[in-house]
Amino acid sequence: MDNNLQERLLPENKGALTKRVYDESKKVWRVALPGLISRVSSFGTIVVTQSFIGHVSSIDLAGYALVQTLLVRFVNGALIGMSSATETLCGQAFGAKQYHMMGIFLQRSWLVDLVTLTILLPLFLFGTAMFKLLGQDYAIAESAGTIALWFIPFSYALVFSLTIQMYLQAQQKNLIVAYLSVLQIGVHVPLSWVFVSVFGWGVSGAMAALSISSWVVVLGEFLYIFGGWCPDSWTGFTTAALKDIFPVVKLSIASGLMICLEMWYYAILVLVAGYMKNAEVAISAFSICLNINAWEFMICLGVLGAAIVRVANELGRGDAKAVKFSIKVILSTSTLIGLVFWILCLVFGNKLGYLFTDDEEVAKSVADLSILLAFSVLFNSIYPVFSGVAVGAGMQATVAVINIVCFYIIGLPVGLLLGYVGHLQVKGLWIGMICGVVAETFALSFMMWRTNWDEEVLKASTRLRKWYLKSPEEANRKSDEA
Repeated sequence: MDNNLQERLLPENKGALTKRVYDESKKVWRVALPGLISRVSSFGTIVVTQSFIGHVSSIDLAGYALVQTLLVRFVNGALIGMSSATETLCGQAFGAKQYHMMGIFLQRSWLVDLVTLTILLPLFLFGTAMFKLLGQDYAIAESAGTIALWFIPFSYALVFSLTIQMYLQAQQKNLIVAYLSVLQIGVHVPLSWVFVSVFGWGVSGAMAALSISSWVVVLGEFLYIFGGWCPDSWTGFTTAALKDIFPVVKLSIASGLMICLEMWYYAILVLVAGYMKNAEVAISAFSICLNINAWEFMICLGVLGAAIVRVANELGRGDAKAVKFSIKVILSTSTLIGLVFWILCLVFGNKLGYLFTDDEEVAKSVADLSILLAFSVLFNSIYPVFSGVAVGAGMQATVAVINIVCFYIIGLPVGLLLGYVGHLQVKGLWIGMICGVVAETFALSFMMWRTNWDEEVLKASTRLRKWYLKSPEEANRKSDEA
């Protein structure tokens, strides 16, 4: 009797589980797919620009690689990190149905990010002097200094595009960002071709096209928000954005430190590559592989964004079980994506370098790194999910400590030892990088396993109550009652 009952219930249980996975996957991809398209398209403009510059001159390719992988990654990491507080707060506010607070959080993030970028502006203004001071090749440093100036308007566009995307993503309205990002790369590619190949403007033409196309997204996002497509979450500019700004700055700094420690890790490795034999080839090859790695990472960031939104939303609603189930579904999805790209890198590794350069030596160096690149993209699909969960729950400070240990105490020293002492050069640096990523993956996995999600629900509730401000409708209602 009991056996028959179990047999009847087992298919039903499987069916119920399948439906739960299907429903959760729909929620995940509703956020992840537009985010994925947006990030791949946005990063695609950087890669396309690198490709155009690579066919102008090898010196300029190395200069661009140095700026994009070192300076821009440094600044971009700071902006993404400082903006990730917006994801935490907007996601939890949306889950708790405090919709009007989302617009206030967005305006606070604009203030924080604009001040942050302005403080970091000297890095672009004095790029040549800085790279020379760091001992980089004179010709590469000169080229990098000129290219750095072109990245200033691009970086200011990031302040708005990043924060608005996080704001829209939290309320599951980021499909418009995907459309705008596709429009961005649709404008960028022909514009780059006209400026570089037709007008012959070289590096300046490629960088001008990048700046113009980056602002296409921002203008479109402004039109969407101010045009009335976010009536619940955007009620106009308000001085309330200045209230409680310091607690937001504190959370933003923790977020910024967490993301920066990840992104600066790769930037430092590129800087170190510049001190190796045949620096021009080393920097170019390492940067090309990092950009391929980062392009696949943009796909994982789409899933990471979904992890942030789903965890933050469910914590805001107060459902700890839904949080845990969502993490399992997202992690499985992201791992499958990583496996696909792992196979592609193994199969086409020998051809990847020729997409970015005609230099045989650089292309061969890229091919030598292809197997290591394949394993990097595989691990890229795992640890970002846990980082996304941490951002959604507001655990950025803890992850920042883990990043320091895994990347800077484990990964970087291993890479330096293998690269210089072991004479493996760039390959040694990459092996060290993988060691850091593997350590990060296991550390974050253990942290997630030990997390008490019921306690995190209480923390989210406390945070939202602390920063809650009455909506205009509530204020008017209280005034009428009085």
